[in-house]
Amino acid sequence: MATDAKVLETYALRRELTRAERWRRSVTSFIRTKPLGTFGAAVVILLILMAAFPQAFTFGKDPNVGVLSERFQGPSLSHWFGTDQQGRDLYTRIVYGARNSILIGFGVVAISSSAALVLGVVSGYFGGKFDILLQRLVDIGIALPGLIFIILFVTSIQQIPVNLRIVLAVGTLVALSQSRVIRGAAIAAKQNQYVEAARVLGASDFRIIFRHVTPNVFPVLIVGASIQVGGAVLVESSLAFLGYGVQPPTASWGRMLNEARERLTQYPHVAIFPGLVIFLTVYAFNMFGDALRDVLDPRLRGSR
Repeated sequence: MATDAKVLETYALRRELTRAERWRRSVTSFIRTKPLGTFGAAVVILLILMAAFPQAFTFGKDPNVGVLSERFQGPSLSHWFGTDQQGRDLYTRIVYGARNSILIGFGVVAISSSAALVLGVVSGYFGGKFDILLQRLVDIGIALPGLIFIILFVTSIQQIPVNLRIVLAVGTLVALSQSRVIRGAAIAAKQNQYVEAARVLGASDFRIIFRHVTPNVFPVLIVGASIQVGGAVLVESSLAFLGYGVQPPTASWGRMLNEARERLTQYPHVAIFPGLVIFLTVYAFNMFGDALRDVLDPRLRGSR
């Protein structure tokens, strides 16, 4: 019995090492073959760390405290990105602004991906009149003017925090468009022979959807989600720029741009650095999502 236990323990250890080795080789291959995707992943990880631990990146500075005598200073050793109209450190405010942008971005993806998965898989699997009715409702939702819908939603519901209102509004619109892609993947998945075999063997629709159809649409869902985070960050920045996002004094990249536009020609650094951060964030998520698509979709491997 002791010998058998030792053999099983050795086998389990070797299996674990093999799994770790596979992960190491996959990561190494990704870094070697997808340099832009690796850059995007590194920026995404950095942004997540900034959102989670802003104090560690700002050395304990308060983003809402400024010195009026130091207003509109340019980049220096004491203020890496300069200061704004109230003498607040721009670098500190950009770091704290990452929290709102990342939380909203991932919140939108969580809601949109969950709703799109249910809508797309159910619609694509059952088809028929149910699919036609559901897709016409999706068409109506997609036809809505996106920005106007979001602004109306954010301004009309005051009982919940503004960040949650933005997440719900943007997540709803993204879910409708993404459900179309999931529906196509579900239609393709249900035509596989193993799905027909499962149906012949008496498997229920729920079991087929859960065990056979959903796993096949997950790569499409993951890739779409990784790209949509950048889009959600851009929408949040646009809303903050228009004055419908988080309110002062909370740091927000879009609101920083809004506050800087009146002094853009005199003090361009006040707008340049928040704009660059928004650009870098959206670019990083898009590059990472694009590389992830190439890895997860076998038809695209080696195409670049």
